[in-house]
Amino acid sequence: MSLAPKPPGPTPSMPSGPTPPAGTAIPPRPPQMGGMGGLGGPMGGPMPSPQGGPAPRPTGPDRRTLVVGRGISLQGTVSDAERLVVEGTVESQMIQATELSISQTGVFKGEVQVEDAEIAGTFDGTLTARGALVIRGTGRVIGVARCRRLMVEEGGQISGRMEMLGDTQVPAGPAPRAFAEG
Repeated sequence: MSLAPKPPGPTPSMPSGPTPPAGTAIPPRPPQMGGMGGLGGPMGGPMPSPQGGPAPRPTGPDRRTLVVGRGISLQGTVSDAERLVVEGTVESQMIQATELSISQTGVFKGEVQVEDAEIAGTFDGTLTARGALVIRGTGRVIGVARCRRLMVEEGGQISGRMEMLGDTQVPAGPAPRAFAEG
């Protein structure tokens, strides 16, 4: 039995930097945390720059996003969120945001006014999308839905009243009710 000679160079388990003097303790490396396969700074934040401050953020608008995760239930009013992502349950009287996204596991009950909405879960209430409303194949809209542009994938459901907005028609509040006397 013969063994092949080892190629010269560092082995994968050996550090590639200078070797500390004998008797010196080597501190353990901290575990890598965060998304992107362990890339990034602590807790997935930006990598610190060599000067010690955070690295510059990618260019583009800094959007205020609220994510209601799976298994989380939120009741109340949300203000100043540009983007609302619902993976759990949200119950609210009125939310105004730029974008609403309800995942397959998400449930929204209440009223919301947004520019664009994408529904893959369940929406129950009054939804006003001044731009586009996209109902995915797993999405259900129950109640009143108002939008300028509508796309419903095969399997998507709308139960209730659908209103298409014109260029000047954006309701400010609930629709007036007509009562018959008699």
